[in-house]
Amino acid sequence: QVQLVESGGGLVQAGGSLRLSCARSGSIASIDTMGWYRQAPGKQRELVLSITAGGSPTYADSVKGRFTISRDNAKNTVDLQMSSLKPEDTAVYYCHLRGRSTYFSPWRDYWGQGTQVTVSS
Repeated sequence: QVQLVESGGGLVQAGGSLRLSCARSGSIASIDTMGWYRQAPGKQRELVLSITAGGSPTYADSVKGRFTISRDNAKNTVDLQMSSLKPEDTAVYYCHLRGRSTYFSPWRDYWGQGTQVTVSS
């Protein structure tokens, strides 16, 4: 069973930086995308940044130029480096993976438990 565990959230002042890390355990046959979503209070969950198996990133417009994503296939981790943080970045950040456990299984979405990021003004 695939599990995703996030770490690195916390409280930071506006303009500061944080790095989130997501570690995957459990076997998986193939991955379509891995990345990060976030959900602020009273809002829907939204894509922050994702990266395909081929290495192509997709950014939310609000984080372009401030956030970057990196993936370490050997360690089964995907990290989100956040810089120039703003109060509006405050949210619970979720690690996400779309993949299939075997080559005959349907594609499905896996989620971490979430980590809180709070940016103070």
